[in-house]
Amino acid sequence: MANITMSSQDETIDQPSRIVLVLRYLRRNKGLALGVIILLGLFLFTVIGLMVINPKHAYPLSAAFKQPPSLKYPFGTDFFGRDLMAAMVVGMWQTAFIGLLAGGIGTLVGVVLGFTSAYFGGRIDSTIRVICQILTPIPVLLIQVVVAGSLDKRDVTIFTMALIVAMLAWMGPTLVIRAQVMTMKERQFVAVAKLSGVSDMGIIFREILPNLLPFIAAAFVGQVFAAVFASFYLAVLGLGPLREPLLGNIIWAAQSQGAFFNGWWWWPLEPAFAMILILGALALVNMGLDELANPRVRRTE
Repeated sequence: MANITMSSQDETIDQPSRIVLVLRYLRRNKGLALGVIILLGLFLFTVIGLMVINPKHAYPLSAAFKQPPSLKYPFGTDFFGRDLMAAMVVGMWQTAFIGLLAGGIGTLVGVVLGFTSAYFGGRIDSTIRVICQILTPIPVLLIQVVVAGSLDKRDVTIFTMALIVAMLAWMGPTLVIRAQVMTMKERQFVAVAKLSGVSDMGIIFREILPNLLPFIAAAFVGQVFAAVFASFYLAVLGLGPLREPLLGNIIWAAQSQGAFFNGWWWWPLEPAFAMILILGALALVNMGLDELANPRVRRTE
């Protein structure tokens, strides 16, 4: 008995912790590691910036006009008298809010509809599947532009923009989760749980859902990427909350004032570079999580 106890303790000690496993996976998946590092850097830039700068300087008439980058204004100022460093800090926070809120709503609705459709089947499954098949071919950009363009610009806020972006964000997660639940509910452990008298909610939350967490995480990051990109191009088209320093709004304002032609090169380049970093990092994280969730493409070296 003592030998068995000692051997079990040794096996427990030899098992690596979850942190060690995560670090090993990040070392093996360099794309995911790079994406996480970039997002952490942007997060620190935003958090520290909100602690250091005055958010009021992100709005017009709060600084000198059209100043190039200098010690006083590290990112320069624009035509409207905004400190672009403060505008970038506030704009990144607002962009992250839109992405997380819209991505979270789309993923949550998609998970609920996907589980409901696949697990219970019948008319519910047919209805949800038909709705997705009808809406999927419709260009999401077109719907978002029409809805955003029909609103009074004074009524458009950060929250309103997030809801516009989230309108059809549930379709992708619904189809992905539905397909996974359809295959998983036929597996042996689900049949054993049913024979053991476990309720449908118990099977969903204790048996199926934990196995789908990597897919849900990948779907969430994908929806955040789509939401950030949607908020960016809507703002560039002038359909966002124009007074707010969203990154896309900064570029739209720079374009409307002919920043490049007037030599104010720093004005549009800085938010464009920030958006490249954000979207690139989210794409790397999404690909890394997709590899973790899909054993067919998972690397073992």
